[in-house]
Amino acid sequence: MTKEDIMKPENLVYQKPRLLNDNPMHYCPGCSHGVVHKLIAEVIDEMNMSEKAIGISPVGCAVFMYNYLDIDCQEAAHGRAPALASAIKRLWPDRLVFTYQGDGDLACIGTAETIHALNRGENITIIFINNAIYGMTGGQMAPTTLLGMKTATCPYGRIPEIHGYPLKMTEIAATLQGTCYVTRQSVHTVAAIRKAKKAIRKAFENSMQGKGSNLVEIVSTCSSGWKMTPDAANKWMEEHMFPFYPLGDLKDI
Repeated sequence: MTKEDIMKPENLVYQKPRLLNDNPMHYCPGCSHGVVHKLIAEVIDEMNMSEKAIGISPVGCAVFMYNYLDIDCQEAAHGRAPALASAIKRLWPDRLVFTYQGDGDLACIGTAETIHALNRGENITIIFINNAIYGMTGGQMAPTTLLGMKTATCPYGRIPEIHGYPLKMTEIAATLQGTCYVTRQSVHTVAAIRKAKKAIRKAFENSMQGKGSNLVEIVSTCSSGWKMTPDAANKWMEEHMFPFYPLGDLKDI
């Protein structure tokens, strides 16, 4: 059997998503962003929405989404992605509109934008990467940083009397009347990746069917910010993040 025989389309097992550009990714080794980018690209292509998808990403590691996804993208001011997404969806209701945001951006600088867009029932999807830290700007404490977790701005660990408690944005979103689908997933294993892809697909379909707002949280690692190897970061996430941020659907209407 020749190489040409093996490479026939009918023998294809897996390939890079068509909507994922060839640009080398700048993300740190073990970062979850690249995996989630791949899932978004696959879902949009499978839904045949490549010409009508619009992604909005603000400041932070998430902003570079436009460099890797071959769809229309818009950059928003820090924390303002949900407001921009709301405007775009209202102007073009036939578009698949989603935001792609980190926890510092979504849960701190953009807290109000996030809550009000979800509560209004805007027909958008918010994809929320939660790695419990400000990754791009030096590893500072975020609203999602766990109690006792050390960062550049809480070197002795997060202390509730000083810093307050970690913010569970997904639980808050599940209580809002405007949300139709709220879920928390991860991409640390193959099984988790498959579940995350299904969640993204469901959220996108809901938004196109006008059912209301969708929030897909992805509990993630930040090897650089946590100062761990990718493998150690995954284990730490399983041992510490998942008990506080349990995976699964919180709301599904």
